[in-house]
Amino acid sequence: MAFLHIVGARPNFVKAAPVVAALDRRGIAQQVLHTGQHYDERMSAVFFRDLGLPRPDADLGVGSGSHAQQTAALMTGLEREFTERSPETVIVYGDVNSTVAAALTAAKLGIGVAHVEAGLRSFDRTMPEEVNRVVTDRLSDVCLATSADAVAHLADEGVPADRIHLVGNPMIDTLTANLDRFDAEGLRVRHGLPASYVAATLHRPANVDDPDTVARLVAAVHGVADRIDVVMPVHPRGRAAFDAAGLGGHPRVHLLEPLGYIDFVALVRGAAAVVTDSGGVQEETTILGVPCLTLRPNTERPVTITHGTNRLVSREEFAELPALVAKAASGEPVNGAPAGAVPPLWDGAAGERIADVLSPAQGRKNP
Repeated sequence: MAFLHIVGARPNFVKAAPVVAALDRRGIAQQVLHTGQHYDERMSAVFFRDLGLPRPDADLGVGSGSHAQQTAALMTGLEREFTERSPETVIVYGDVNSTVAAALTAAKLGIGVAHVEAGLRSFDRTMPEEVNRVVTDRLSDVCLATSADAVAHLADEGVPADRIHLVGNPMIDTLTANLDRFDAEGLRVRHGLPASYVAATLHRPANVDDPDTVARLVAAVHGVADRIDVVMPVHPRGRAAFDAAGLGGHPRVHLLEPLGYIDFVALVRGAAAVVTDSGGVQEETTILGVPCLTLRPNTERPVTITHGTNRLVSREEFAELPALVAKAASGEPVNGAPAGAVPPLWDGAAGERIADVLSPAQGRKNP
């Protein structure tokens, strides 16, 4: 077997789908291993159905736990699977614990590692994802970067130039391939949502683990809802904290269960603006042209600010969120990026370019 794809959380599935499809068109032997890091039906299986991903060849079912517990369980299960399956290269995606666990395990077994979305940096080591990114890139034989800033970070860290490839963003491949399926009006009707709303998604530890921060965040969201309805699919990671802080107590805050990929992007597409702390949503809103307010002091995706619709909102600015959302919803730009700017190579062909890098002998006849 040439390639073994490691996926474990919903962002991985979206990034892997176009790569799996492009390698499949070349007739390359490959398998998909699901670690089970996201195991809930609404966070996992529905994404495979939505994206047309093949049924995983294995599912480790590791579930949740502390970072150490989860990473240890991942490495134990992955070592067994890698030894039995003997892939030439393990392909990992993004920055979740499944990503770094697979890179560590493969490196120790002498198996090649290719990292899709290499080189992203927030330069904030308090983020678990940042640690995962740095470690994974140090262990990767092939670094597949989504943007020029990611290439520069890898070069600055001493990664040899022949290991770095600027290929674009496969998440955008998935987005553009499904544009006609994102029915914002149909979703609105099915869930009884108002015609005008702001979509919100919040789950990062810095925002949901500290009760005082959650209280300030809920106050800010309620302030937004005083002006425009807020629709929020609630990530399991933050549900208890938001419930305790009374997020759903405002009559214009509409809380939903987690949505599958198609429904979630439809929700984003129909929104007047988006409030988020997600990395992927910053990218999707950039392509969809939806104003995005990212509740973080930094981002590993600065290209969504310079070439997109994104603006950072620090914790100190939470009280200003209602005014910022109102500005965005009225059509005023939230940053200085040119209208309609799109990052280079975010064109729906990243999966093909990745396949060209990984299997050059069987690349496209008409690249």
